Amino acid sequence: MISILCPCYNEEKALPLFIQRITQVISAIPETFEILFVNDGSTDSTLDLLKSYSQQDSRIKVVDFSRNFGKEAALTAALDYAQGDAVIPIDADLQDPPELMADMIAKWHEGYEVVLARRADRSSDSWLKRVTAKMFYKFHNAISNPHIPENVGDFRLMDRAVIEALKGCRESCRFMKGLFAWAGFRSCTLDYRREVRSAGRAKLNGWKLWTLALEGITSFSTAPLTIWLYLGGAISLSAFAYLAYIFMRTVISGVEVPGYASIVCMILFFGGLNLVGIGLIGQYLGRTYIESKRRPVYIVRKVYGDNSEA
Repeated sequence: MISILCPCYNEEKALPLFIQRITQVISAIPETFEILFVNDGSTDSTLDLLKSYSQQDSRIKVVDFSRNFGKEAALTAALDYAQGDAVIPIDADLQDPPELMADMIAKWHEGYEVVLARRADRSSDSWLKRVTAKMFYKFHNAISNPHIPENVGDFRLMDRAVIEALKGCRESCRFMKGLFAWAGFRSCTLDYRREVRSAGRAKLNGWKLWTLALEGITSFSTAPLTIWLYLGGAISLSAFAYLAYIFMRTVISGVEVPGYASIVCMILFFGGLNLVGIGLIGQYLGRTYIESKRRPVYIVRKVYGDNSEA
C-alpha cells in the first residue's frame, strides 16, 4: 500500500481540485492507496471538507490537530500515522504534479528506497524566491552535513524502512528536508516542472521562509559558532596589533588628541559585533532550551476515516 501524505492549513479552495486530480491519478496506478490528510489547525472550512471526503472515500483518513503546529509538525504526524509500505508527501496546492507518482512507484519497484522529485523548472516561482532558494542551498550545503539535494522539496517517495528510521527522530525543532537527507538510503532523482498554485495563497511568507532557513542551518551545523570563533579571534588580534601601534606611537611621539570619529566607529563596530555574536549563541541556546522540555511535536484532537472515528 502507498500512503499519500498531505498537510493542510486553510486549503478550502484548493482541496476540491486536489481531490479530483489525485483520485484520477491513483485510479490509473495498480496499487492500493490511502490518502492521509493532516489538518494543521485550519480556521476555514478545511476540516469540514476533509471529513466529508473521508465519509465518501474509505481511502481518505484525516488527522486533526488541536491547533496550528506548523507544516513540519504536520508532516511528522503524517509519517507517524501512515500505514503504507511507502509514502509520498505532497501539498494540496498542486504545484507538485501527482502524475509523477507513477514514475516514483516504478523506481521504488526497481529497488530505490527514496525517489526524489527535483524542480528542474521553477519559472512559476518569483525571481526573488528562486535566487534566495539557490543561495540557501549553496550556503547550507557548504557548512552542513549531510547535504540537502538542491531544488528538492518534501515531494518524494520514501520506503517504509526510511519512515521507521525517521520516526526515531523526535526533536522538537524540526527541519524535515534535513532529516530526510540525514536518513540516507538508496535514492534516485526525477525531474519535473513546478506549476503555479491551483488555488488559495501561499502560507509561507518571506519571514517564515527565513525562519525555516535559519532552522535548517542551526539544526544540522555548528559551523556558524566556529566561524564566529575565528572571526572574533582575527578581530581581537587586529585590535591588539592596533593597541601596540598606539602604545609605541605614544612612547615615541607623545600624547596626541584622540579622534572622536575613530573612537565612535570602533565602539559601534565592536558593540555590533558583540550583539551579533550573542544573538548567534542565543539561537543555539534557545534550541537547547526548547529540546530540554521534551514537549510533544504535535497534539491530535481527533482522527477521522476508515469508516470510524478515534
